[in-house]
Amino acid sequence: MDTKAMDPRLRRWRVRIFVATWLSYFGYYFCRKPFFLTKASLEDHLHWDPGQLSFLGVAFLAAYAVGQFLSSAFGDRYGPRIMLLVGMGVTIGANVVFGLTNSWGLFAAFMIVNGLAQGTGWSGGVGSMAAWFTRRERGTVMGFWATNFQVGGVAANALAAFMLGQYGYEYAYFSGSLVLLVIWGVVLIHQRNRPQDVGLPPLDDPDEPSVDVRKDGRVRWTRAVLTNILILGVFYFFVKFIRYALWSWAPYLLQRHFHLKGDEAGFLSTIFDLCGFAGVIALGILSDRLFQGRRAGLSMVFILVLAGACVCLYLFGGTSIVLFSACIGLIGFSLYGPDAILTSAGAIDAGSRAGATRAAGLINGIGSVGAVTQELVLGEVLKSGTQLGLVFGLLLGASLLAAVCLGVLLWRGRTGRADV
Repeated sequence: MDTKAMDPRLRRWRVRIFVATWLSYFGYYFCRKPFFLTKASLEDHLHWDPGQLSFLGVAFLAAYAVGQFLSSAFGDRYGPRIMLLVGMGVTIGANVVFGLTNSWGLFAAFMIVNGLAQGTGWSGGVGSMAAWFTRRERGTVMGFWATNFQVGGVAANALAAFMLGQYGYEYAYFSGSLVLLVIWGVVLIHQRNRPQDVGLPPLDDPDEPSVDVRKDGRVRWTRAVLTNILILGVFYFFVKFIRYALWSWAPYLLQRHFHLKGDEAGFLSTIFDLCGFAGVIALGILSDRLFQGRRAGLSMVFILVLAGACVCLYLFGGTSIVLFSACIGLIGFSLYGPDAILTSAGAIDAGSRAGATRAAGLINGIGSVGAVTQELVLGEVLKSGTQLGLVFGLLLGASLLAAVCLGVLLWRGRTGRADV
């Protein structure tokens, strides 16, 4: 699309949509990260052991996976706007409860509620962006847009760590709820599902393939398209296994193995997200400018670098804080690019613009099962002490299996059955 010739109203609305949806997913993290940062504090103050903490994490992540599948099923019917506003409102309320209760049972119940609500975020954001940007610009635009969860992770970590150190773990939850409440108002005012909702014509995108749309407005996918989406989902299973393992347990390991304070561990663990920020932008721009929108091949290069970083973590990560930090930084850079681009621009490419919400929800739903799996597995591993070698070995195995999935997708692309 020629941006110089673009209708000024369309240009302004694209900026509004980009900012509102970027902020929405950025904001979700302020009501997602505090639990993972306050695990050791919950153990110290409420005497919940690693098994109980692991169960809470599993309750959230399992509900999050279900929420992703529900978003995939209902996204076309209700639209991204409703999904985002309802999901954000519910997760705000759940985090207020986390700061008020000392009941493990009530905490667990609202972790489930929070997970279901959080499941609306990514698919709602991707579904919003799909209608406003063309395929030719999608990699670059979504590369910048998908920095929301790295920046959100860093900012949420920093705020939660500050509140934890200054006022106690309860205020990590209260402060996150307040941030997301402000963003909820921004989304209410500035987000719209498609150009037609504000009196503009739909985008003319000659690179977007034609799709079969049923009477109920849902896209009818071919078997090849559905297979590609499922392969992306399995790939994302292993990617999310790694990402959530480091989100969930890196602060805990820094406190228990390297004997840092809670706020120190929280601040240091943000290296993972900070380095990921650069990786997302790099892969997004390169996929458009050098690979003509072909994202899987470049993602394979990043995933192989990720596997090498996991080898370094396995060999040297437990020997010093410096090496541990360097390894998780390299993992963040090489992980976040494929993570963000293949589940945003890649999901739109694979599922079509009209089916973007459903494709993103399905891919992320399968991926979220990987997040649940790591919580169950690592919770059991860490019950008997900080066995770092086994933890890091699991991350290495997951990175190699992610590479296998991308290899299958690339092979399908060579035979004309995939276009990502």
